[in-house]
Amino acid sequence: QVQLVESGGGLVQAGGSQRLSCAASGRTFSSYAIGWFRQVPGKGREFVATISRSAVDTYYADSVKGRFTISRDNAKNTVFLQMNSLKPEDTAVYYCAAGGLSTSWAAYHYWGQGTQVTVSS
Repeated sequence: QVQLVESGGGLVQAGGSQRLSCAASGRTFSSYAIGWFRQVPGKGREFVATISRSAVDTYYADSVKGRFTISRDNAKNTVFLQMNSLKPEDTAVYYCAAGGLSTSWAAYHYWGQGTQVTVSS
């Protein structure tokens, strides 16, 4: 089993930047791809970005390409999501998850508790 904890969310002005962190427990962190998803009340979870076990492969949603960057430090059991040029429509609860490399939430077995990101205009 894997425990994941997100941090770094908060309130930011449109056009600003935020960096989210996802810290995992245990020594098996490098066995999993890590994905970021976001959710707005009344909507399903939306894919944001994912990174492979070795960090060789990354994928991004069209809505965040060129603005967000996913990275990982396996030695520290941590994945990051750097978010630049933020827009009000980026406002959501952001979740990290561990599982198979995929854009679908169904491929991920372990989820963090989420962190709120609010972008004001």
